[in-house]
Amino acid sequence: MSVCWLDGKLVNEDEAKISVFDHGLLYGDGVFEGVRFYNHKAFRLQKHLQRLYNSALAIGLEIPYSKNEFEVAIADVIHNFKDAEGYLRLVVTRGKGSLGINPALCKKATAFIIADQLSFVSENVQRYGAKLIIASTRRLSPDGLDPRIKSLNYLNHILARMEANHAHADEAILLNAQGYVTEGSTDNIFIVSNKKILTPPVTDGALEGITRELVFEIAAEQGFCCQEKTLSPYDLYTADECFLTGTAIELVPVSEIDGRQLPSCPGALFKELHMLFNSKIMAATTPVTHSRAVL
Repeated sequence: MSVCWLDGKLVNEDEAKISVFDHGLLYGDGVFEGVRFYNHKAFRLQKHLQRLYNSALAIGLEIPYSKNEFEVAIADVIHNFKDAEGYLRLVVTRGKGSLGINPALCKKATAFIIADQLSFVSENVQRYGAKLIIASTRRLSPDGLDPRIKSLNYLNHILARMEANHAHADEAILLNAQGYVTEGSTDNIFIVSNKKILTPPVTDGALEGITRELVFEIAAEQGFCCQEKTLSPYDLYTADECFLTGTAIELVPVSEIDGRQLPSCPGALFKELHMLFNSKIMAATTPVTHSRAVL
């Protein structure tokens, strides 16, 4: 059973309702974050909250709650959830208004938090790798919608995922208008080529992923070469390794792209990154126990 928080209070799932005049529902006018929690503790919460507020600021959306109030609400939601691990969806919409897209007609934003279990990839995909296609649907250009804004507008990503479904693939990769790689429908993409870990830059249309950022941190600590680089489909096809990252999926190896098998899946670098990633989670979310000194 999921746990819901809506505008300041916990409510039953059946009571978690918003108006049909909410502009988040009518026009996709709002922002959101997906947050993982482990051992009853949200992982990298401050970074998620900062990105949420940055996204809201970029679209002129005033969030009616402080970061501290969200922290308290999230802790309450996690405390009331049945499992120690799960997924949070934090959403802020423009709020209730009248028909018409004018945001000035919305008096107050709506905010809600949902805790639930989420399984984006099967155990088989996690173990043996995901099959990807390159979608014909293109990523919105950064000069049209900045990819750093994590908005409720996901239609082109949904269309790309539909292409993956029709092709019996696990995920679709979106290109930008110039034909360069941006990201998956709900995740960032990395390749390993000549022992270098590469991922598309934000300027090409990639989201500034929280897990993506953590991969950069781990690579720097281990002395791996990890950098942003403009990538084409050719780079994906000829990569030594490939993997996806995201809050929901964590790290997932890729076995093939457009029917082309990758040489190694899961690859050696991926295995090491995955192990270090899990260590980061444990270090950040495992309760610290203090032993009492014996006199």
